[in-house]
Amino acid sequence: MNKLSIVIPIYNEEGFIKKTIEAVIESNTNNYHKEIILVDDGSTDNSSKEILEAEEAFKKKPGISFNVILKKKNEGKGAALKDGFLATTGDIVLVQDADLEYNPEDYPLLLEPFIKNDADVVYGSRFISNRPHRVLFFWHYQVNRFLTSFSNMLTNLNLTDMETGYKTFRGDLIRSIAPRLVSKRFGTEPEITARISKIKGIKIFEVGISYYGRTYEEGKKIGWRDGIEALWVIIKFNILEK
Repeated sequence: MNKLSIVIPIYNEEGFIKKTIEAVIESNTNNYHKEIILVDDGSTDNSSKEILEAEEAFKKKPGISFNVILKKKNEGKGAALKDGFLATTGDIVLVQDADLEYNPEDYPLLLEPFIKNDADVVYGSRFISNRPHRVLFFWHYQVNRFLTSFSNMLTNLNLTDMETGYKTFRGDLIRSIAPRLVSKRFGTEPEITARISKIKGIKIFEVGISYYGRTYEEGKKIGWRDGIEALWVIIKFNILEK
């Protein structure tokens, strides 16, 4: 394995995107070549401009390649991830949110099970970690735990953080799943979990990660409707669709 594809879905993150790309470039990836897939999901601010400027500024760095996808219409994180997954060529594919709630300094933790344990999938858990974790919303935490538990009941997995934004996959695995992904928004998290749980012999690991969540004033986008959608997605892809 020698290439890591990092998929970054972006929607109206003009204040973060350059910092995120810089942090990704500076991250320790055990000498893997970094293929950075930037998917702008129809942003209405200056995100696309910031993306293109960052690509121009960093494209000559050794060990780095860029693939920029600029979507004209906003469809949601799930749709952006699907486009990004299908564009990857890496041996490992890692999802990086554009807002730096998840810290690229944790990449070695996410990659270790692939290197040492022949992992197929690695989830970064916010709830089993001794790493720094910003204290925020009580009810978000409770809803996350409920959705994870409900998902676990139907997938027969024992995850602690199904909704985590840090999901990492063997490249050929996620590219085989991506064409079937249908969730447009944040329902992509339980849909992906349901689909991978049905693969016989799959090796899934969790590692503890740091987390610097945002408030709504700082730009957080997920809301209560997404929690209801996630509940439906768990039922749909674990019970109604075999």
